[in-house]
Amino acid sequence: MLVRDAMSSVILTLGPTHTLRQAAALMSARRVGAAVVLDPEAGGIGILTERDILNSVGLGQNPDSERTHAHTTTDVVFAAPTWTLEEAARAMAHGGFRHLVVLDRGDVAGIVSVRDIIRSWVPAREPAPVP
Repeated sequence: MLVRDAMSSVILTLGPTHTLRQAAALMSARRVGAAVVLDPEAGGIGILTERDILNSVGLGQNPDSERTHAHTTTDVVFAAPTWTLEEAARAMAHGGFRHLVVLDRGDVAGIVSVRDIIRSWVPAREPAPVP
């Protein structure tokens, strides 16, 4: 199975000046653990994860004044839609992260997460039989 088969193609995109509270609210509403941050002044494509927000709050920083650009990972490891899920899982395990931004011909095509990979590898749970 390939990354394109498991990735989420509808992604949350943020700008560099969103506050962490705004980012958290949007991520929560969409039930996603990461957002793509587009910041042309900082190199283009970055990623903000729930862990980035958690680390900021844990340090006592104010989520109403902290901006996404200060917490965005900009040295992103990108996946291609033609990667196998094994290649994506290997990259995540090697890098110690749970999300990969998927690029197709230089454009953001989606995000693949550990959860997406697991869902692809493990059949959905069947409901318990009714007695």
